[in-house]
Amino acid sequence: QVQLVESGGALVQPGGSLRLSCAASGNTLSIYVVGWYRQAPGKQRELVATITTIGNTHYADSVKGRFTISRDNAKNTVYLQMNNLKPEDTAVYYCNARRFTVPPIIYWGQGTQVTVSS
Repeated sequence: QVQLVESGGALVQPGGSLRLSCAASGNTLSIYVVGWYRQAPGKQRELVATITTIGNTHYADSVKGRFTISRDNAKNTVYLQMNNLKPEDTAVYYCNARRFTVPPIIYWGQGTQVTVSS
């Protein structure tokens, strides 16, 4: 089993920065693909960034060049560094951990609120 806890969400001004953390317990995150997703009110949940078990990364076009996903295996934590934040980044941010078994194994955290406003 894997339990995921997100933290780091806050109210921030446009142009500011935040670092979100996804801390895992129960098992090592190193064997999972980890993704960050976000969901704004009334909107579908969308993929923001992923990092594979070997460290390859992928970003949504809307955040490319501004956000960076990374792993710290010693702390069993995945981070999302968010720079140059825009009001349209406002959402609840969730992390998940996935293994492509049959059936797939997917764990979700509870989410953390990010609000970008002046």
